[in-house]
Amino acid sequence: MNDAPLPPDSVVAVVVTRHRADLLTDSLAALAKQTHPVSHLIVIDNGPDRPAREVVEACGLAATWLPSWNNLGGAGGFALGMLHALALGADWIWLGDDDGHAADETVLATLVDLAGRRGLAAVSPTVADKAEPDRLAFPVRRGLTWHRSRAALAADREHGADDELLPGIAALFNGALFRASALDVIGVPDLRLFVRGDEVEMHRRLVRSGLRFGTSLRAVYLHPAGNADDKPMLGGRLHAQDPDDPVKRYYTYRNRGYLVSQPGMRRVGVLELPRFAWYFLVTKRSPRQFVEWLRLVRQGRAEKFHRA
Repeated sequence: MNDAPLPPDSVVAVVVTRHRADLLTDSLAALAKQTHPVSHLIVIDNGPDRPAREVVEACGLAATWLPSWNNLGGAGGFALGMLHALALGADWIWLGDDDGHAADETVLATLVDLAGRRGLAAVSPTVADKAEPDRLAFPVRRGLTWHRSRAALAADREHGADDELLPGIAALFNGALFRASALDVIGVPDLRLFVRGDEVEMHRRLVRSGLRFGTSLRAVYLHPAGNADDKPMLGGRLHAQDPDDPVKRYYTYRNRGYLVSQPGMRRVGVLELPRFAWYFLVTKRSPRQFVEWLRLVRQGRAEKFHRA
């Protein structure tokens, strides 16, 4: 690692990984070919028993590999990486997961330009499905409408969007660019959440801060589709998040209980009980799972953040 100060307007990229060296290779290759230079790369490795160090050292960027024998999860990994980037003197911090990557070499340049011209504290690229890039990796709700394609999202003009920016919404851990000064206001991800909901909690803070942010409609980040946990109810008119994996289910429900008890999300929390009661008791006909859901939600509301 070079101890020299970073250049003005420096961008430090932060990537969190665990046991996915092949995906990390693609992610870092996309970082290395950006037309706007990445001044330094920080990779937080939550799985050093199968180290990603060789991938980091071969990526062609000035880089720091930070192994953590305590699995910090996504929340703790990004928190550690963002703090390290601030300590290096970064002006901008660009976040990415190991299973996603910039769609082309102009993504970072587009984000930096847009944030500079529009005075944004944070800006995210549009997150598209790796397997089907015309579709969104995660459905985006604007008002009462769910958008599932990039075209539909770009056509939304009812919520202050224009041809380059969708304001007030961003996917923060999938290619989002932060001004370093924004983190003085909103902080870094909450280690206690580990995984699931940590990005939503950061988004909540960003909204309440009053800082300007949004999604670029001209920059694209590719990521695997992330709606497998959304299970239909009421004939598909509504969905409930119900992961099949018990560990994911634990963190999803527990963290959601914490989130909907926080300022800015309490109105959403009012709707959670009837929605999940219907889903578990009517759609799934599983009182046992409803009781489990209630227990975990209450655990989160009580801030009992024990690991699964």
